[in-house]
Amino acid sequence: MWMLTAVGLLGSGAVLAGGVAGGAADAGVPEADLAYHGTVAMAAGRIDVRLTPRNHGPDAVDDATVRLRWSAPLGGAQDLPAGCARAGEQVVVCRTGPLPADGTGEEIRLTVRLRDAASEVTLGLDTVWGGGSVDRNHANDRQQVLALDTGDVYAF
Repeated sequence: MWMLTAVGLLGSGAVLAGGVAGGAADAGVPEADLAYHGTVAMAAGRIDVRLTPRNHGPDAVDDATVRLRWSAPLGGAQDLPAGCARAGEQVVVCRTGPLPADGTGEEIRLTVRLRDAASEVTLGLDTVWGGGSVDRNHANDRQQVLALDTGDVYAF
């Protein structure tokens, strides 16, 4: 009986050690805090977006991917900049390029057209891929902004 208890305790110790080792393995993963700031304007179903990716660190990111999702379907063919691609009826994804620790990346500029006329549209932004880094603060890389079809510029 005592032998079974000792084996059971050793087994538990191995599980605990494995849990600790797993936590230590996460310590080697780079950490970045990505954020996006910019503007959006809509006029006659045409939406202009300007956004600058930022990495609050502590580690640099070689590349990341930001998703832009509109609340209304986009028109057929879109003239997207290099590094951006259509990922669905209402979605475009764009590469950020390199993001230094505590620095900004290159501004991403794109214009899309809606399929149908709309008086307003919501644009949602979030990180799809962080370049293999862990981002523990999603409060600043997930945003939503409402743009009215007035030509006014809205900041996020």
